[in-house]
Amino acid sequence: MPNIKSAKKRMRQNTKRREKNHSEKSRVRTLEKKVKKLASEQQWEETNKSYSLFSSFLDKASKKNIYHKNTAARKKSRLALFINKLKNIKIEKPAPTSAETAEPEVSAEAIES
Repeated sequence: MPNIKSAKKRMRQNTKRREKNHSEKSRVRTLEKKVKKLASEQQWEETNKSYSLFSSFLDKASKKNIYHKNTAARKKSRLALFINKLKNIKIEKPAPTSAETAEPEVSAEAIES
C-alpha cells in the first residue's frame, strides 16, 4: 500500500478506471455475442440494428482509449465478414437419394413399338 498521499489518490483513480474499462469491454463482448447469435438465426433486420449498436459502442470505446483504434476496426471488420458469409450461404435441399434419381429402365420392346 502506498504511504504518500498522491500515490493513494492515484491508486483510487486506477481502481475506478479499471472497473469502468472492464465493464465497457464486457459490454462490447456481450454485444458481439448478441450480433453473432442473431446472424446465426438469420434474423437480418435485428442483426443489422445490433451490429450498428455494436459498431457505435466500439467506436466510442476506442475514442476513450479503452480499445486501440486498429483493434476496434479489426473487431468490426471480422464481425461484418461473419455476417456477410452467413447471408451468402444458401440453404440447400438435401441431396436426393439414389432411388429418386434412378432413371426408369426402358425395355427394347418399348423402343421398337
